[in-house]
Amino acid sequence: MSLHIEIRPPATRNALYLGDDLRIDGLLASVLKSESWNLQRASGNSSALQLVQGRYYDLIVTSEKTAGRENVELLRKIWSLGSQPPVIILSSKNTTTDVIAAIREHAFSYFSQPFSSGALQRMIRLAIGTTGWDDGIEVVSVSQPGLRFRARCDFETADRLLQFLQEIEALPDPERAELATASHELLYNAIEYGGKLDPTNHIEIEYARSRDRVTCRITDHGPGFRFDQIPHAAIANPADDPTHHIDVRQQQGMRPGGYGIWVARQLVDELAYGKNGSEVLLVKYLGSSTFCRPDSEGLSTGLPQTIE
Repeated sequence: MSLHIEIRPPATRNALYLGDDLRIDGLLASVLKSESWNLQRASGNSSALQLVQGRYYDLIVTSEKTAGRENVELLRKIWSLGSQPPVIILSSKNTTTDVIAAIREHAFSYFSQPFSSGALQRMIRLAIGTTGWDDGIEVVSVSQPGLRFRARCDFETADRLLQFLQEIEALPDPERAELATASHELLYNAIEYGGKLDPTNHIEIEYARSRDRVTCRITDHGPGFRFDQIPHAAIANPADDPTHHIDVRQQQGMRPGGYGIWVARQLVDELAYGKNGSEVLLVKYLGSSTFCRPDSEGLSTGLPQTIE
C-alpha cells in the first residue's frame, strides 16, 4: 500500500506598492521574494483604492511622491471599507499634524524623505510578520508643549512608536541619532522589565520639544527598582570591576546585554529616574553633541539622579 501525500502551496499573500521608485520597488521585491507573496503596483491613490475594493491586501506601501495628508486620507478610506491591512506611509513631506493623524488612523509606520532603506526594510519585515494585527499605539493628548502616547508592551510596538517619534520632530544630527538610540534602550527596558513583555500591559510616553531641548518621559506600571538591586546592569558596575554585570548575568542565566541605561547615559545630557524607578526622564539639549558637552549639573558621570 503506497502512501500519497498531497503537498499544497501556501496561501498567497498580497502586497501593494503605490509608487514607481526603482529602489523601493527592488527593496519590496527582495523582502517579498517568497512564492507566497504577490506584489502588485498601482499608479496612484485613486487606483489603489479601486484595487482594495476588490481584493484584500496583507501590506500596502504608499508612494513616496505624495504628501503625508494625501496618504492619511487614503488610509482613512481603506479602513472605512472594512479592510485593515498594515499600511506603511511614505511621503514627500510631512508635518507633525500629518504624523499624529497617521497614528490615529492606524498607520503601521511613517517615513518621509529622505529615509534609510535599511530602516524601511526592517519595518516591512516587521509588518509582514504581524499576525492578528492591532496597532497598539494610542495618542493620549496633543497640546503645548508636548505629546502623550500610550503603547502596548511588546518590542514591535516600541519600534513602530520610535519611528513615528523621529518623524514628528526632524532633529538635526547628531542629536537625532543620539536621542533615538537612548530612547530605544530605555523604552525596551520599560517594556521588558516594567511591562514584563505582556501585551496586555501598557507604558506611557511624553515627548516635548522647546527652543533648546527635547525631553522624553517614559513611565511603566511595574514595581520599579533601585540601582543597588540591579547588579546585572552595566550602570551598577563597581568602579574597579567594569564587567561585573556580565558575570552576574551568566550566573542568573540571563541573555547577554545589560548596557541600556549606561548607553543612554552617554547619549543624553540629563537622565533621571522617579516613582521608585518606574519613570525615567531624558533631556537632550540641541546644538551640541553629548560627546563634546561639558558635565551638566554633575549628571554626566555616575548613576542617573533620582526624581523625588
